[in-house]
Amino acid sequence: MQRVGILTGGGDSPGINAAIRSIVRFGYRHNIAAIGFLEGWKGVMENLSRPLGPENVSGILHIGGTILGSSRTNPFKNEQGVDRITKTLEQNAIDFLVAIGGDDTLSVAHKLASYGIQAIGIPQTIDNDIALTDYCIGFSSALGVITDALDRLHTTAFSHHRILILEVMGRDAGWLSLMGGVAGGADIILIPEQDFSVAAVHRQILNRQARKKHFSIIIIAEGAKPEKLESQVVNEAEIDAFGHVRLGGVGQYVANQLADKMRIPVRVTNLAYLQRGGRPSPSDRILATRFGAAAIEFALERRFDVMTAIQGTTIKAVSLAEALGKQRHIDPGLLYLVNLFE
Repeated sequence: MQRVGILTGGGDSPGINAAIRSIVRFGYRHNIAAIGFLEGWKGVMENLSRPLGPENVSGILHIGGTILGSSRTNPFKNEQGVDRITKTLEQNAIDFLVAIGGDDTLSVAHKLASYGIQAIGIPQTIDNDIALTDYCIGFSSALGVITDALDRLHTTAFSHHRILILEVMGRDAGWLSLMGGVAGGADIILIPEQDFSVAAVHRQILNRQARKKHFSIIIIAEGAKPEKLESQVVNEAEIDAFGHVRLGGVGQYVANQLADKMRIPVRVTNLAYLQRGGRPSPSDRILATRFGAAAIEFALERRFDVMTAIQGTTIKAVSLAEALGKQRHIDPGLLYLVNLFE
């Protein structure tokens, strides 16, 4: 019997548990036993594990987060990181790994291939910014939360004649802000792919007021950059194990710039962790289930150092090196949606 090690790393997304469930159940069907490693790559380094049989994943399809826990541990920042991982895999008789996470988590899986460690990646990030796949686990669920938030903000903005700004996640790609803005009827959409001018935002609001629109809804990605600043707005200067600073606060920056120019109140809502928490959408449950089963199929075919991807309606194995080699920004053909109703 083969043995698969499963880990989940980085920020959590709704649908991860559905993928774990699928890996375990489909693997069991093909005589593959599953071992879950806790807290991402930290669990593999420190041999924090638990067996995962069908009975352990029963009833988790609809539950958000990850039953295995997560972390942003980077084994390559530890001198003995790779050796410790190799030892853990040997002690647990693991034949291959399935890593569920974003580009940081998957980059570790790819680097380990040069050390003879066989791994398959499953993309999960609400940012939806991993290349070569149309969708990542978590995007659909987060989009639903953002759309609902905009629906709710509209009632207050309309009733009280206010400018309301909704800040959402999206470090370098604006999939959430663009698609959420379109689905939720935002009046102004600001994304990382295009630097923005506060003066232009002000003019758009004034144009709406001239048309007797006494409120405005702005949606802005955390990574959207004002033209006057040299870099993105940073919430915390501390850098994580993968070299990222924590973004946040650009919504308040815009509010502060507009406050002196407007006669109506400007307020900011930052969805923060709310947008990636809670129950997965039906689409994410289905996608995660398909990704989990595909990971087992790829392993049975001896296809490693690959990532599950959906292109159209087809699940494919794509090279991790190619998927991680570039970010998936918004297709230029979709950028017209930013100003569709300006």
